[in-house]
Amino acid sequence: MKRVLLIATGGTIASTQTEHGLAPGITSRELYESVPEAQSFCTIDTVQLLNIDSTNVQPEQWLLMAATIEQHYDDYDGFVITHGTDTMAYTSAALSYLIQQSNKPIVLTGAQKPLVDPITDAKKNLLDSLCFACQERCGGVFVVFSGRAILGTRAKKLKTKSYAAFSSINYPEVALIDQGRIFQYVTFHHTEPVRFYHKLLPEVFLLKLIPGMDPAILDYIGDHYRALVIESYGAGGLPFAHQRNFLDKLQTLKERGCHVVVATQAMLEGSDLEVYEVGRKAMAAYDVLQAHDMTIEAAVTKLMWLLGQDLPDEELRRQFNTPVAQDLLNCIET
Repeated sequence: MKRVLLIATGGTIASTQTEHGLAPGITSRELYESVPEAQSFCTIDTVQLLNIDSTNVQPEQWLLMAATIEQHYDDYDGFVITHGTDTMAYTSAALSYLIQQSNKPIVLTGAQKPLVDPITDAKKNLLDSLCFACQERCGGVFVVFSGRAILGTRAKKLKTKSYAAFSSINYPEVALIDQGRIFQYVTFHHTEPVRFYHKLLPEVFLLKLIPGMDPAILDYIGDHYRALVIESYGAGGLPFAHQRNFLDKLQTLKERGCHVVVATQAMLEGSDLEVYEVGRKAMAAYDVLQAHDMTIEAAVTKLMWLLGQDLPDEELRRQFNTPVAQDLLNCIET
């Protein structure tokens, strides 16, 4: 029998109705008792780490989750974290950087409807996650939701109400899970020992570019943040025509030591700043990085992790362009 540690942090799956709306209130023990079928294939221990809405989850809680897994890593075959759906993709990406080369499954799951609802996806998602956490040759961080396992660096929430809330972006789904049967498409096995990291620096700003935006916003960002991710348009680029010239402001950011990553608002296929003049000028003159096929959640949390390592600028750039947990496939920069 596999041993699995169930780590509860709150979210919709653990919520009950209050006078102020849904709020987490169900315990890790109640979650465990809701899926007695799991006892036929694994032994489960529980930890009530948090009991909060995932909107309230911050980088400090990511470090707490990683530390809890590190503390118990040798005692269990797999881990399941119950978590709210709204920031689950950020948490799964962050944990992918904080816990690297794990040969044990670390699974995040939750629900669109609370466990206490008459009709809910909570029990299925929890049972599927416990089942997947017992898998061999599937080390790493994953999101299991609506019968699918998604790599932690590739998960994104696309739907606010439907059960099939998450999709895998620019990468295949890892497995299909159906009534205890797992059809696994991709396996992961690491030859190096697991490595835990203990620091994040959350001084990263995400700016969604819109027509008419005043480039002066970059002055404020440069004063308060160490890194900036710009969600640009299409293949990626920054406007420089007329009175709203973003390129003029990049030099100021560069002088302040603020790292700039250009991503795309298009969800699929990634950025390619080499295609258009608006992208090439930014790369040539100001050495901006680009997200390529990374999700925004992965790009943001990877920067937090790298900033926490206190690396020289060139080493940070190199490591940002180095794949971690399959977060990056389409990168030709060095």
